[in-house]
Amino acid sequence: MKRRLAQYSTRTHDFEKHDHRSRDPPVCHMILVSEGRKMAAHLSYGRVNLNILREAARKELREFLDKCAGSKAIVWDEYLTGPFGLIAQYSLLKEHEVEKMFTLKPGRLPAADVKNIIFFVRPKLELMDIIADNVASEDKLRTPRDFHVLFVPRRSLLCEQRLKEKGVLGSLINVDEYILDLIPYDGDLLSMESESAFRECYLENDQTSLYHTAKGLMTLQALYGTIPQIFGKGECARHVANMMLRMKREFAGCQTQILPVFDTLLLLDRNVDLLTPLATQLTYEGLIDEIYSINNGYVKLPPEKFAQKKQGEGEKDLPTEPKKLQLNSAEELYAEIRDKNFNAVGAALSKKAKIISAAFEERHNAKTVGEIKQFVSQLPHMQAARTSLANHTSVAELIKDITTSDAFFDNLTVEQEFMTGVDTDKANTYIEDCIARKDPLIKILRLVCMQSVCNNGLKQKVLDFYKREILQTYGFQHILTLNNLEKAGLLKLQTATRNNYPTIRKTLKLWMEDANEQNPNDISYVYSGYAPLSVRLTQLLARPGWRSIEEVLKMLPGPHFEERQQLPSGLHKKRQQGENRITLVFFLGGVTYAEIAALRFLSQMEDGGTEYVIATTKLINGTSFIKSLMERLEVPP
Repeated sequence: MKRRLAQYSTRTHDFEKHDHRSRDPPVCHMILVSEGRKMAAHLSYGRVNLNILREAARKELREFLDKCAGSKAIVWDEYLTGPFGLIAQYSLLKEHEVEKMFTLKPGRLPAADVKNIIFFVRPKLELMDIIADNVASEDKLRTPRDFHVLFVPRRSLLCEQRLKEKGVLGSLINVDEYILDLIPYDGDLLSMESESAFRECYLENDQTSLYHTAKGLMTLQALYGTIPQIFGKGECARHVANMMLRMKREFAGCQTQILPVFDTLLLLDRNVDLLTPLATQLTYEGLIDEIYSINNGYVKLPPEKFAQKKQGEGEKDLPTEPKKLQLNSAEELYAEIRDKNFNAVGAALSKKAKIISAAFEERHNAKTVGEIKQFVSQLPHMQAARTSLANHTSVAELIKDITTSDAFFDNLTVEQEFMTGVDTDKANTYIEDCIARKDPLIKILRLVCMQSVCNNGLKQKVLDFYKREILQTYGFQHILTLNNLEKAGLLKLQTATRNNYPTIRKTLKLWMEDANEQNPNDISYVYSGYAPLSVRLTQLLARPGWRSIEEVLKMLPGPHFEERQQLPSGLHKKRQQGENRITLVFFLGGVTYAEIAALRFLSQMEDGGTEYVIATTKLINGTSFIKSLMERLEVPP
């Protein structure tokens, strides 16, 4: 174990330094504005053209905007600007007379000489109070304005009632809903970006997000055909499948005559595999998300590695604004390296640097006018590749500074000890030391929860010790957070005499001692040894089928099931020889980038026979997962 980890911190390749740093163009405060028209091209690269879904969402948006005749200002619920940026850039809004955009804030709206004010909001009561405040302030000015509210993804009677109580419902011309359930993030990735779906299902017993999931899947089937087979594991998966089947019965006469694109739908509850999101992701994209957090396909990074210091330029002349990078498969280099284990990224960047240098050297061989012309025509692509290489070399250097530190190494050592069942039944000295040093609370909670999950709960003495240490060090207000973690099953008292985790680990081969990080032959490379349980279940469903692991499935939470949907006559798919099946894997409660990388690895396996499209309620990492379960209490002074 120690040997494997020692390799991890020393084997990372040095990244070549490049001078080709690109200066940032000015970035608008709204993601929507910085969108380019080329945004959607990569959505149609895969076996399933997800651009169809994006276009359907854009069409509905245009139709709503056209309902509000005349000039418009949009007031955004700030959380929605990122997801909407993936659907519609500012140019589309401008074409439909949107002249101004503001962020939803209490008080008076900024001055805008427009006929319509449209509020784009999630159905949350606290946001209704702000809308009421805005509308009341405008009414006092007696400016003739038409107010509209657009709920995303569904309108809410409770919210409308709140607007009525505040006395502004009568001032609204339109109250409508914009059904933005599944947002295409990449050519094989869809997300609902519902930040509290896991919390709602497991803490608040609120199944709204499951209803939205079922509706989203019905929209998907309307565009891509009925999915003939549905498999699922977990209580939430069962609920979603039941709702889908009920909706299908209700719309029995309205089935679309579309040849099915997907062969199978797999619904997976996040609580079937609580270990994976707690572990530190070790892919390039996973580590970017762990350290800097990827939001709606963008990441903000410290600027110093991206700025080229010129002669005579002082420290104060260097940029202070974060460097903002868009991350998706439209960028060739990123698509190539994002799913690699970080230990394999250095070699990939070095190889790319040599290819680009050789391409630029070709200019010396261009002698004839035709050859020079051909070289010049390739120049924009080559320069873009050079900029991309410089950016990712800088990102990799930033990550390497973290992954080669003792703190990262020590944390990873403990995680991998827990995963392999080493000393999981007693208080961990590393966790004790972290608490004594007052390390970030989320780091402590991730490790304690991981130990609990790998040990099927903690002994009373160990659980009480951790709780006491956390509350005395970080404050007694966190008792509610600990209670939430217990309710969600992440932290629990060991009641059963037998710990099922070692059986599950051995049967499903969740730990591979000699995981090959450079040239992987198994999904375990994404965590340098640990194969994500969720993805192993997906892999085994495709071949040889879940009947082979019936006993293990019974050890995991919730029911497992299979349903078949009747296809309209004459629409049975005839598979060409050698054509892969397409499975949609839907993670209810969130998915990590490392799990996505593992599923992409399975899609690319020559003898795999199945390609995967991934959908989820939210893209998560361990930090955002734990944070969503924490209680935000004001700490008394």
